[in-house]
This record gives sequence, structure tokens and C-alpha cells, in this order.
Amino acid sequence: MGVPKRITSKAKKRSRKAANRWTPPGISKDKKTGNWVRSHHVDPATGMYNGRQVLTLKTSDEH
Repeated sequence: MGVPKRITSKAKKRSRKAANRWTPPGISKDKKTGNWVRSHHVDPATGMYNGRQVLTLKTSDEH
């Protein structure tokens, strides 16, 4: 069974714990519509991605 030879230092332990911190997803504001959009994702309101229309969305009168 492995037994540590020395006590793990505070810096070593804290740097190991820091690698598991949660970071919020990247969110940016669309210049044309003003909607908040996740980076590298299609805008769900307009269907636009990188300046191109990639999704055709149904409007309320198309049912």
C-alpha cells in the first residue's frame, strides 16, 4: 500500500483543487438583435450562426 513520504504542501494541495473549479459558459451579446448567445452556438431566437442563417424557425402564424 502506498504511503506518502512527505506531507503534501498547502500550495500543492490548493493548486490541485483549483483545477476543478467551475467556470461559467462564454456568453456574448448579438450585435444585431441584442440577444445573449452562448459562444459557438446557434442563436435560438433567430437561427443565425456566424452571420449565416442555419435554422429555419417557425413563426406563430405558420402552424
